[in-house]
Amino acid sequence: MKMVHSLFLVSAALFISGIAFVVAAARTARQAPARTDVAMAGVTPVASVKQIMKGITGPAADVVYNAVGTTVTAKGTVEKAPHTDAEWEDVGNAAAALIESGNLLLMGSRAVDNGDWLTQSRALIEAGTLALKAAQTKNVDGVFAAGEPVNLSCDNCHLKYKRG
Repeated sequence: MKMVHSLFLVSAALFISGIAFVVAAARTARQAPARTDVAMAGVTPVASVKQIMKGITGPAADVVYNAVGTTVTAKGTVEKAPHTDAEWEDVGNAAAALIESGNLLLMGSRAVDNGDWLTQSRALIEAGTLALKAAQTKNVDGVFAAGEPVNLSCDNCHLKYKRG
């Protein structure tokens, strides 16, 4: 009889634990959907990866990459950098476009795989973020430094994924 009593207690404890898990899962399911779920509701990607690259990523990368530099000619050295608020805004806008193009590359069927594609898209987002922060603080050295990660994120992605 003692054995039956012990089995009954163990069974009751397991049953109560199971009920607790069901209640906890139901509460989690009732919570508001994640922000990304809400943000993606009704969004239909239209542009192809090629269109994003040619229309957004490439031109934006060119602006950031060419915003700061040094050119040495027979006439001397020419330093290039944004000077006016409008020029800094252009660099910031291009950096924001890089970030957003990285986000676009992660949407829906554009994500080719869950490995390198995600890694490379996130590298583009990170590089764009560096450039954006530098542009917001009008930091010429920061924009120059962001040029390398922008270039590397493009080159590394294109080593694996076909251009054109």
